[in-house]
Amino acid sequence: MILSGALGAASPATVSVSISSSLNSFRAQKRYGRGLTIAEFKCKLELVVGSPASCMDLELYTSDDKFVMKLDSDEALLGSYPIDDGCRIHVIDRSGARVGEYEDVSRVEKYEMSATDYEKRPDSVRSFLKRSKVGKFNEEEMLKKEAEQEQKLAEEKALAETISVGARCEVRVSGQPNKRGTVMFVGLAEFKPGYWIGIKYDEPLGKNDGSVNGKQYFECQPKYGAFVKPQYVTVGDFPEEDYGLDDEM
Repeated sequence: MILSGALGAASPATVSVSISSSLNSFRAQKRYGRGLTIAEFKCKLELVVGSPASCMDLELYTSDDKFVMKLDSDEALLGSYPIDDGCRIHVIDRSGARVGEYEDVSRVEKYEMSATDYEKRPDSVRSFLKRSKVGKFNEEEMLKKEAEQEQKLAEEKALAETISVGARCEVRVSGQPNKRGTVMFVGLAEFKPGYWIGIKYDEPLGKNDGSVNGKQYFECQPKYGAFVKPQYVTVGDFPEEDYGLDDEM
């Protein structure tokens, strides 16, 4: 049944409706022109629910999900039906597709571009970076960074060579209290680049037990171990201090 005259002078040219489908669990909020025929409307719904237009039956529901009527005349205008903002149009699929078939993205064949083909594309991000000489494609900048890293590593090595395992030391980091302990490790480590000094603190002021990421560099009690850069370690006559951490309260 079509309610003729439902598209009166006061009716807006478009209507906002909720779209649901017998194939999908989601709902889509869309706006359509009231001047569309139901046949044209079904073609637009193909992009929303995935069903072929020729295999659709449409049902109209109110905003509180009460069934109103079927939209069963392909030649009729959408606005000739009593459709208001907030109504729901339910698409019943008759194509034989399974429920959820258009939601399972794992079934979609994915296109993968080879590294060689990507390298040839003039509109890729990589091509843009090359043309602009940005990041790793700026040879001068990369050489400068490599030189800076080599210089930093050499400076760390020189400092590390002045520190011996077994020496007493004090760790001085800006913004933190000075901490005393014993040098337990000197050298390169796997967890981060550069030279590191492993310290066993006199009190549980550290972060580990001498191990990082499962590798044991030295042994100590939990929370007594730490790794710091050589520039923060001062070696000298630093007797153990009583921080009062074991005092009873």
